[in-house]
Amino acid sequence: MSIKFGIIGFGFMGHVHANTLAKLEEAELVAVCDIDDEKLSDAPEGVKVFKSMDELLAIKEIDVVILSVSNHVHKEAVIKAAKAGKHILLEKPAALSVEEFDEMMEVVKESGVKFSVHQQRRWDKDFRISKEVYDNNMVGDVYTIQTMLYGINGNMHDWHVYKKYGGGMLYDWGVHLIDQLLWMVDSKIKTIFADVRNVINEEVDDYFKIIFRFENGIVGEVELGTYFLADKEKWFERHWFIGGNKGSMYLDGFDPVGKIARTTRLLTNVPGKTTMTASGPTRSFGPPQPGVLVTEDLPQVDVDHIMYFENFLKALKGEEEFIVKPDQVRRVLAVMEAARKSAETGKSVDFE
Repeated sequence: MSIKFGIIGFGFMGHVHANTLAKLEEAELVAVCDIDDEKLSDAPEGVKVFKSMDELLAIKEIDVVILSVSNHVHKEAVIKAAKAGKHILLEKPAALSVEEFDEMMEVVKESGVKFSVHQQRRWDKDFRISKEVYDNNMVGDVYTIQTMLYGINGNMHDWHVYKKYGGGMLYDWGVHLIDQLLWMVDSKIKTIFADVRNVINEEVDDYFKIIFRFENGIVGEVELGTYFLADKEKWFERHWFIGGNKGSMYLDGFDPVGKIARTTRLLTNVPGKTTMTASGPTRSFGPPQPGVLVTEDLPQVDVDHIMYFENFLKALKGEEEFIVKPDQVRRVLAVMEAARKSAETGKSVDFE
């Protein structure tokens, strides 16, 4: 017996969700809803079309609603869906504040419906490779993890350029990058220091750097910029670096290219011979001697975003736990609030 879905918000992500549901044998799309006639014009054949979320929520046969509306409508949509008795799959960010999220979750719990947030980038290949390296201590005791995303376009799309709709890159991509780091590093966060800026956008942030000091000693760094300009190949992409006491991992791109690098021997002291480089004489930062630096291939992973939905369906039936849990979602929202506070004050924020 198939689980019947309705989609509220049939823009870009609504269409992505419709295409995903079509690949799942246990899922059936029953209805879609959007206030824009143009977005509804290519709804799948046989699917009911509505302009009001209330009308869609009134359809008794719908088991689950996917909420892919703009960020500022999340609270209203979740509360209405929960009160209508529908299980909820919500687009990120779940809410615009921790307070708003808590209000939503109170209604979800009272209504007895199941709830998860679409953090599908836990199934990104670049992230899963990095997590595999971390989880298996492949570079020893880790002291730093750096995760970065750069682009050249500058501006965002559609409603994301407006503050009143919950736009900006911290809410758009930041929620994914932070979620990945926190799901990887199982440790309390001692402090958060952040810089959040509007570089070329008037209303919303298009650059941020967040530095985490974890209780286990790791320093995490998340950086995103939409206006990083360079004319070299592969600059405008995804980057990871994990540094440990037995090696380092570097990885570039969503279709990852990288290595694990190690040294064949550790020096108790640098050689006495000075090396001449382009920057002048140096010993500590000269080129390595032949055979000192070696590399290994990155581990292989087999992941796809559809795995989020596979887990969601099994969790609905009680066969698994939801991988993306409300308390994890709330923690990411709390981190984003702390990052904004740090950026406003110029000071680190004690967190956990």
